[in-house]
Amino acid sequence: MRRKLVLLVLAVAVWLPALHLLFRPRDREALTAALALRQRTFSLQESSAERDVLHRTNPEWDLMVRTFSVLSFANLALSEPARKAEHLAVVDVLIARTLRDERRAHEAFFLPYVHAGPFKDPAGRSLFVDGELALMLAARQMVEKRADYAPLLRERVDLIAGQLERAPVLAAESYPDEGWTFCNTLALAALRLSDRVDGRDHGALLRRWVASARKNLSDSRTGLLVSSFTYDGVTKDGPEGSTLWLAAHMLQVVDADFASDQYQRARAALLGQALGFAWAGEWPAEEAAVQDIDSGPTIPWVNANAGSSGLALVGAAAFDDEEALDGLLTSLHFAAFPVHADTGLRFAAGNPLADAVLLYALVEGPLWRLARAPHLEAHR
Repeated sequence: MRRKLVLLVLAVAVWLPALHLLFRPRDREALTAALALRQRTFSLQESSAERDVLHRTNPEWDLMVRTFSVLSFANLALSEPARKAEHLAVVDVLIARTLRDERRAHEAFFLPYVHAGPFKDPAGRSLFVDGELALMLAARQMVEKRADYAPLLRERVDLIAGQLERAPVLAAESYPDEGWTFCNTLALAALRLSDRVDGRDHGALLRRWVASARKNLSDSRTGLLVSSFTYDGVTKDGPEGSTLWLAAHMLQVVDADFASDQYQRARAALLGQALGFAWAGEWPAEEAAVQDIDSGPTIPWVNANAGSSGLALVGAAAFDDEEALDGLLTSLHFAAFPVHADTGLRFAAGNPLADAVLLYALVEGPLWRLARAPHLEAHR
C-alpha cells in the first residue's frame, strides 16, 4: 500500500507540471481564424437568438460585443489588406446596426437604473454609448475613410469633448451621477484616433484628463485607477481588473507611460500564475470584493475571476506580455470548454462578448501602432 501511495505521489508530481501542455494552444493563427469566422457570422446575422439572449442578460454587453468586433475587424483589415473589403463589410454592418438601434431607442443599451435620476451633465448624455460609437467610427476611418462617416464621427467627438470638459474632474458620466473609468479611457482613445483622422488636436484635454485621474481617480493604496466615481469625482468602486486591463490598453494611445504603469501595477496586484496556467483577480487584496454582473463569479482561494481574466488577455497582448498571455490562453482552453464547428470556434463557458474580447486580444496592434505613428499613413 505504501509503495502504491509513493508511486501515486510521484505520478502526480510528474503529471501536474506537464498538465498545461495539454491545453496550451499551439497555433494562434488557427485560433484567430476560427474565432473570426464565428464572430463574422454572428455579426452579419440581422437577427439572432443568441444576440437576443445577450441583450436580455445585459444590454451593455450587446453594445460592447459590437465595439470589440469592430475593433477586431478593423485590425484584421489593416493586417490582411487582401481581405480588407471583407473585413470592413463586417465593420460597416455593425456600425449601421448600432446607429439604427440607438435612433430607435436611445436607452437601448442601458440597464434599468439609468432611470434612477437625471444626469448631472446638462447635456443629459452617457459617455458609455457616445464613446463606444465614436471609437467604432474612428477605427473605421483609420482603416479607410468614408465620407458619410466623417460628420457622424466629428459630431460624436464634440459631444464627448463637451462632456469631459464640463465634468468637475474631467471624467464624464456613464449613468446618472456615475462615471466609469472603462468608458472614460475608451472615449479618450476615440478622441486620439479621431484626431489622427481629421487633423484636429484634443491633446491638451487628454493630458489634463491624465493629470486629473492621477490626482482624483487613483486609489491611494495601490496607485491603480478606481473603476467608478460620482460626477464630482468621489470614488464609488475601487480598482477592478475588468476595468484596469482595458483602461491600460486604451491609455496606450493617450499616455504610454501612464498606461504601462497601470498595467504593471495591475499585473502585480491581480495576476496569478502556477504550473503554466495564469488567471486574474477582480480586486486587489487591499480592496473589498463586490461581485456584480460584469465581474462575474470569482473562484475562491486562487482569486480567479472570469471577467478580469478575459480582459487580462487584452492587457497581456497589448503590452507584449507573452508569459501572461500564454498562461491565460492555456487556462482558457482548460476551463472554458472550446467548441469547434463548421461555423468557427466559441467557448461554451462564455458568451459572444467573451469570444469578441478574445478575438480582439489576438488581433490588436495595427490600429494602435497607426494611431501612435509620427505621421498617419494613408489607407485608401
